[in-house]
Amino acid sequence: MNYLIAVLSDRIEAEEAYTALEKAQIPLNQLSIVGRGYKSASDFNFIDPSIEGRKNSFRMAYWLIPFGFFGGFTFDAITTIDTFGWAGEPFNHIIGGILGAIGGAMGSFFVGGSASLMENNGEMTPFLNRLKAGKYLLIVQGNDNIKNRAQEILKGFNPENIQSYQVV
Repeated sequence: MNYLIAVLSDRIEAEEAYTALEKAQIPLNQLSIVGRGYKSASDFNFIDPSIEGRKNSFRMAYWLIPFGFFGGFTFDAITTIDTFGWAGEPFNHIIGGILGAIGGAMGSFFVGGSASLMENNGEMTPFLNRLKAGKYLLIVQGNDNIKNRAQEILKGFNPENIQSYQVV
């Protein structure tokens, strides 16, 4: 999806820009104001990296927890280390598998959750900071024609920043 994001200093300026885009026949379902009293950053997953981090974490856990269990079970069976002597041979392997699954869960949490912060979502952090400072974002979704028309109109409002993004 293609996005054009403009940072406007206050609510009145954001509403005026929204009205100008509406008069230019840009579909209302492709316009959004993000800020106090309007939509939040969590409505746009690409702006808030923690949402994508949670998704990545669960996606990695789907594979790492069973793999960790299998790895822990196999390691304990191959090495024949009697770590938990009170458990006996078959349960010793199962405990090793459980510990491996815990390691897989920790890996998915730490690596999966932090990887999205280091990807392209890191460039969205300035937008979050501007929202926290009381600024407003005007987001236009659409193809290049709509984005170009909107960009020409928004330049007349002297936004602090105007950038185009393509989110996959």
